[in-house]
Amino acid sequence: MVENESNSEKGHITEQPITLHNWYHHVNWLSTTLILIVPIFGCIAIPFTPLKLPTAIWAIIYYFWTGLGITAGYHRLWSHRSYEAGLPLRVFLACAGGGSVQGSIRFWSAKHRAHHRWTDTVKDPYSVRKGLIYSHLMWMVLKQNPKEKGRTDISDLNHDPVVVWQHKNYVSFILVFGILFPMLVAGFGWGDWKGGLLYSGVLRFFFVQQATFCVNSLAHWLGDQPFDDRNSPRDHVITALVTLGEGYHNFHHEFPSDYRNAIQWWQYDPTKWSIWVWKQLGLASNLKQFRANEIEKGRVQQLQKKVDQKRARLDWGTPLEELPVISWDDFVSDAQSGKALIAIAGVIHDVTRFIKDHPGGRTLISSGIGKDATALFNGGVYNHSNAAHNLLSSMRVGVIRGGGEVEIWRGRGMKRQDVTDV
Repeated sequence: MVENESNSEKGHITEQPITLHNWYHHVNWLSTTLILIVPIFGCIAIPFTPLKLPTAIWAIIYYFWTGLGITAGYHRLWSHRSYEAGLPLRVFLACAGGGSVQGSIRFWSAKHRAHHRWTDTVKDPYSVRKGLIYSHLMWMVLKQNPKEKGRTDISDLNHDPVVVWQHKNYVSFILVFGILFPMLVAGFGWGDWKGGLLYSGVLRFFFVQQATFCVNSLAHWLGDQPFDDRNSPRDHVITALVTLGEGYHNFHHEFPSDYRNAIQWWQYDPTKWSIWVWKQLGLASNLKQFRANEIEKGRVQQLQKKVDQKRARLDWGTPLEELPVISWDDFVSDAQSGKALIAIAGVIHDVTRFIKDHPGGRTLISSGIGKDATALFNGGVYNHSNAAHNLLSSMRVGVIRGGGEVEIWRGRGMKRQDVTDV
């Protein structure tokens, strides 16, 4: 009774600092065994196990099969429902995904949906904000605090008989499709039982695991953000090459139900190509795509955001609303007193420092001092370039009351008319 009260006071192990005395309590030993300890023993066995060419070829083929089990199955089919698959394809993907030794469909998809819902927050199960190594590996090596668990809806998965079947028998899936099946193919096929176990079994699923983990880490760290930069997902061809096409991650987080990650024909996405082929074979259907118009809107909005950010760092001159309002007579008086002031479009500009650098010579620019030079600047003498307009904006010093000399003339004309009427 006392011991239970003590444990409740301490709380969850993740709330305690890791020390030399309690570190093993922080470790998730099941995950650590499957993703680190077993592969380490496999690496130790490499010097004592020659790699035969047929085994190497089979290991690569099975690598792609089990990789697709994750990317096309766990990820795009079950996590995001980006297409529909018939029973034969669902069974194949469930077996292939089980051979990657990354947890059941139900477990994997629940984590991934939470990742999308809570991206970059404390409830993101593999948030890159906690560090690149954490998002890649340590979130599975270390126990997670259940208080920080990001919950999400997986009721649809609970009604999928293939998902339920695989989840209930997942240990068998690891043994059969992760180790025994690849070993049996190599053993019965060309007599390489040990190589089949090591290369097409243990080391193969280790490389599939590391490739998949790169979607959680590398895809949130390396590359561009052409659709949205509010969160960490990024697009990069290197990540795509490593992850069977999952590297266009910024697009994926913006349009998660699209069966594609790469939307250009020349971008590497073997998962997309596989799904398309399965559709032609009648194994898959209802391949979902976001409308091109919506995708382009996202791209343009992000481009505009980047332009606005660059624009904000540039000197565009004093904003018009912050300039002092000066009467026409005061403007003329200041110009006659020696200031090189020119009025263009109702705005007063001090061109004192620019006279000697004026490409058209000192005489032309000097002829506009103390005058309304709008017509001269905008085509009366020379239709100035966009660069000239930008440079001129940096010389603003005031705004003419009423907009310019015309207003003064109108005022004077009205006075003269009044006198005549009298």
